[in-house]
Amino acid sequence: MSEPALVALRGASFAYEDGPPVLRGLDFEIREGRALALLGRNGSGKTTLMRLLSGGLRPHEGRLTVQGQPVTYDRKGLTRLRTTVQLVVQDPDDQLFAASVEQDVSFGPLNLGLPDSEVRARVAEALAALDITALADRPTHLLSYGQRKRTAIAGAVAMRPRVLILDEPTAGLDPEGQERLLVTLDGLRESGTTVVMATHDVDLALRWADDAALLTPSGVRTGPAPVALARTDLLREAGLRLPWGAATADLLRAQGLLAESVPGPRTPDELVALVAGPLGASGG
Repeated sequence: MSEPALVALRGASFAYEDGPPVLRGLDFEIREGRALALLGRNGSGKTTLMRLLSGGLRPHEGRLTVQGQPVTYDRKGLTRLRTTVQLVVQDPDDQLFAASVEQDVSFGPLNLGLPDSEVRARVAEALAALDITALADRPTHLLSYGQRKRTAIAGAVAMRPRVLILDEPTAGLDPEGQERLLVTLDGLRESGTTVVMATHDVDLALRWADDAALLTPSGVRTGPAPVALARTDLLREAGLRLPWGAATADLLRAQGLLAESVPGPRTPDELVALVAGPLGASGG
């Protein structure tokens, strides 16, 4: 018998007051250790789904479970959930409110009632993980956009969650900032944090994720990222385009230059290696 999902929604439905259902009968799982990209058009329910997973919203039907155990929405149950799942919203200014970086990052651990020594250790660990230790005393209103993003993520990391959910974490960052953030996320994954990223960027999802979950009008479709993001029918239903890596692989296979058994490129570097390897050899 397989282990229960780390976090799961079962038969979950939700509608905002006086509005149509946003999600209906949804089954969704977060598996420990798997980097998961959540994709869908605007209005598909991504934000609602993330808030349901983190306890910010409660499903009208169905249930949320952590390791197979239903979540209760009393103080004890929500504290347990929030030490398991943390959500970082897209705009860091919606999440930052303390005077300095260190004060902001310490807010969550302090609310858990932890001893001062434990709070200091968690804050130091989170600042180091996000590479912002030097900004500890910086007023939050003097931070750059990228620094504010990192501070918001550090506040979530200080809770030591098993699942970190990020809403469009690379939005608004320049290419260098995006690369630095991806390196940081790799470090968090290596330290045991399961990361879920909501994004519109199919190329980023293909490059970064182990699994991809596509929100469509008929439900959510989840599978290995290289497989799910190569299915034009699912992408069309989700209002998304084909990632360049999948399109390149289709073109190479149509020309007889790439065998079906050989994975397509997920990054430009992989394409270069492919051309220098089997493709270059076959072309010679």
